[in-house]
Amino acid sequence: MAPMSEAKKRANKKWNDANMTKRYDNIHLVLQKGLKAQIQALTSQSGESVNAFINRAIVAQIERESNNLQ
Repeated sequence: MAPMSEAKKRANKKWNDANMTKRYDNIHLVLQKGLKAQIQALTSQSGESVNAFINRAIVAQIERESNNLQ
């Protein structure tokens, strides 16, 4: 993959600055030492991103807990 040009980097930053806070919430996540490496190992095997893995895990837990309340 070719390196990203400075113009492309500026365009991406401009889009991110304008859209990311409108479309997404951010959480600073602190993990126990070693957990990040475990997640990265799992996701690299499946081709899934770390972000997608964490989002999927959170949604699954919310669904389980919602079902337990019913």
